[in-house]
Amino acid sequence: MTISKILLVLMFISPQLLFSVNYSKKADVRKFIQVMHKKYNYNTSYLNKLFKQVRKNPRVSKKKSKPKVVKPLSQEYRPQGKWDIYSRVHLENNQTQLGVNFMRKHHKTLKKAYKEYGVPPEYITAVIGIESYYGKNRGVYYVFDSLTHLAFDGGRRTKFYKYQLQEFLRMCYREQVEPRAIKGSRSGAIGLAQFMPNNYKLFAVDFNNDGKIRLSKPTDAIGSIANYFKKNGWQKDEPVSTRVSYNGNRFYGLKTGYKHKYHRHNLKNITPREVFNYKEKVMLIKLEKEKYDELWYGAKNFYVITRYNHSDYYAMAVHQLAQKIKSAYVSRYKTSSKKKVHLANR
Repeated sequence: MTISKILLVLMFISPQLLFSVNYSKKADVRKFIQVMHKKYNYNTSYLNKLFKQVRKNPRVSKKKSKPKVVKPLSQEYRPQGKWDIYSRVHLENNQTQLGVNFMRKHHKTLKKAYKEYGVPPEYITAVIGIESYYGKNRGVYYVFDSLTHLAFDGGRRTKFYKYQLQEFLRMCYREQVEPRAIKGSRSGAIGLAQFMPNNYKLFAVDFNNDGKIRLSKPTDAIGSIANYFKKNGWQKDEPVSTRVSYNGNRFYGLKTGYKHKYHRHNLKNITPREVFNYKEKVMLIKLEKEKYDELWYGAKNFYVITRYNHSDYYAMAVHQLAQKIKSAYVSRYKTSSKKKVHLANR
């Protein structure tokens, strides 16, 4: 066949088919479809149609590409400890000021969430900041296609991703949304809150009472994060963490991390740097910096944050960002409120 004839044939082939894979031929997929039909009464024809056109590359193509801005390399040396690097990723890039703006814009919803679930606005805001950069980075992958690749291409954790795909399809049915249209992270996390599909049924809420759960909307994302924390044991008005002092520059001798708890009276020569009114057992959270270890007490609410992401560093990033946001928010808006009162009395 000549090149001209090949081009002519390609003109009549759907572009979608050129860049898709027929997963319905895979034995595992056929078994998956049958399970969905028997357990949840899904239409097999509908599922076959979905799996016949799985995008080869689930990444969302950008219509307009902006020129990449190359920032000059800083001449200042930046510490390279594990926490130094981690905190730069999650606590810089204007995270605090964007968080203040988000809190101001959604203060009524955040206040409602605090009243209903007991989770302070700054912690909900910090989670949204770290998870999706306040909604600016909700994910650039088509979730159905990405989860299909992860579930059936023989990679790591295929069982986990099959379950996520199952729950994703069930969520799409409940919420009456098109599975192939939803965007998220490469691993299937969705919306401002970056919930995995299995968390929708457990924790996602219709916080604006419009009959739909849309974690792409700030209102539902705020309510769902607060509900997630509350159902995992968040204690209203109790502390999260505080930095402590100890002897030396590196901390050894006791196990650290959210899995290990201690009575404070058994922690000799470890003292909080500020008042810490908390009577329960605490965790010791070690942050490895380049030249020394920071050590912190973690309370029950710190542990709750690790249920969102099972990482000491993640929970500490949420805590520290939340405190930065709260401090900046109070400084900006309490000051402006005082000025308004002053001007009104003139």
